Amino acid sequence: MQSPLVVLGGGPGGYAAAFLAADLGMSVTLVEREERLGGTCLLRGCIPSKALLHVGRVLSESKEMAEWGIAFQQPAIDVDKLRSRKDEVISTLTGGLGQLAKRRNVTIVHGEARFSGSNTLEVAVAGGGHETIQFEHCILASGSRPTRIPAFDLPTPRVMDSTAALELQEIPESLLVIGGGYIGLEMGTVYAELGSKVSVVELTDGLLPGADRDLVKPLAKRLGGLFDRIMLGTKVATLEDRGDAIAVTLEGPDGTTTETFSRVLVSVGRRPNSDGLGLENTAVTIDGKGFVGVDASQRSSDPSIYAIGDVCGEPMLAHRASHQGKVAVEAIHGEPTVFEPRAIPAVVFTDPEIAWAGLTEQEAAAQGRAVEVSKYPWAASGRAQSLGRTEGLTKILFDPETERVLGIGIVGPGAGELVAEGTLAIEMGCTAVDLADTIHAHPTLSETVGFSAEGQLGTATEIYRPRSRS
Repeated sequence: MQSPLVVLGGGPGGYAAAFLAADLGMSVTLVEREERLGGTCLLRGCIPSKALLHVGRVLSESKEMAEWGIAFQQPAIDVDKLRSRKDEVISTLTGGLGQLAKRRNVTIVHGEARFSGSNTLEVAVAGGGHETIQFEHCILASGSRPTRIPAFDLPTPRVMDSTAALELQEIPESLLVIGGGYIGLEMGTVYAELGSKVSVVELTDGLLPGADRDLVKPLAKRLGGLFDRIMLGTKVATLEDRGDAIAVTLEGPDGTTTETFSRVLVSVGRRPNSDGLGLENTAVTIDGKGFVGVDASQRSSDPSIYAIGDVCGEPMLAHRASHQGKVAVEAIHGEPTVFEPRAIPAVVFTDPEIAWAGLTEQEAAAQGRAVEVSKYPWAASGRAQSLGRTEGLTKILFDPETERVLGIGIVGPGAGELVAEGTLAIEMGCTAVDLADTIHAHPTLSETVGFSAEGQLGTATEIYRPRSRS
């Protein structure tokens, strides 16, 4: 089989690349080992987790209404129906991708692929058979998978990774989440809202180590009430399967203890899917962490092979992969294009959500870079007050000389939606005046972005932050 362009991997980066290439008139073959398109994000990641987080948020809001004098009965949870509804969301989206591929005349081959050379893929086709594909260019979009720790890899369904947790086989009486990153906290939130007694253990001294502490603080406080325990600076030494429970040995500030949990979720990161693909038969280089090296146009050290998404570095985010896929296609098409974003937004879909883009205060401090930071507390927001969610915060980092927006950080309900304006401001090189002079609808949470910019200028109405005029 001959194909000018092969895309290996049908996730957000892969199908975005394949569809754009087809739209540009290229003949495209998309190779995917799963039966459906969508990749980890759609099949066992972003989409199903957000569907379940929506359920958890509704359950939480029903309790919050007690403050308004409205009481609901204890909800009855039908786990089978909940799981079925989640799967229906996935099926709807994957079905749509299949139809889009068909309409674009993208050839799809389902099976396990392996490079036998810089221009050849050998595919063990699903259902039997073998296909050899000769190509001019290949876009590698093989994604990533949960990191497995051999000592924790017990042959029991009671020890889960994020994929197994999303299958929602049951609502365990107790759940230990190993890892205080975004995946662990999101899944912990889902199970806690559904009724599990959730504990989190984190090796470092804070949750979400990559995020600024002032953004994490409101989340940590809320999770402190939702979760049974949050154990920081604590190491999981051993796991033992006792049949009806998992015995966990914990080493923390107060010494060593052994406790039992109905289930354990191991959520300690992800690793790139660069192994087992036969890349040693090509000129592609892989670093010590398993990432494929690429240039600004997503071209690897092998001129025939490009790489996008999780397999070529951090941050491992679906929207990054999608944009890189489009850059790779445009480069192959002969266009002068590079992947050089000023900001890539990151969102933690807990309750409250945390979102940031561009420079963070942690990064500025590490770089020794001078910044000015304007913070707008949501306690001053009429919309936040009406929602009863005043714990939020919007902050913007500015260049002291030009007052250009360098970064934005938000914590609060809907932070993932609000961060888009800040991301655009960074990309456009906007200043504090640009944001402050943009009229935001009232009363909305989006106002907090404009108000934060006003705070930088010393002209905020709802907070008093006069600026020194020299």
